[in-house]
Amino acid sequence: MRAIEDLNTWRVQLLTRAGFGEAQARELADTGGIDLHALLDLVDRGCPPHLAVRILAPLEDEPRKKR
Repeated sequence: MRAIEDLNTWRVQLLTRAGFGEAQARELADTGGIDLHALLDLVDRGCPPHLAVRILAPLEDEPRKKR
C-alpha cells in the first residue's frame, strides 16, 4: 500500500511542477483514465494544463444523439 501512496505523491509533485493546481494534480494522480506522459508532453509543448486535460479526457460512454 505504501508503494501506491508513494507513486501518487510523485505524480502529484510532477503535475504541480508542470503547472497544474494542487487539487487537479491530486485528482489526475488518483485516476487512471488519462495518460500522464501524453499530458505532460502537451504541456511541455505549450498547451495550457486545463486544455491538455480536456484534450486527453476519455470520451463519454454513451454516443451523442443527433439533433
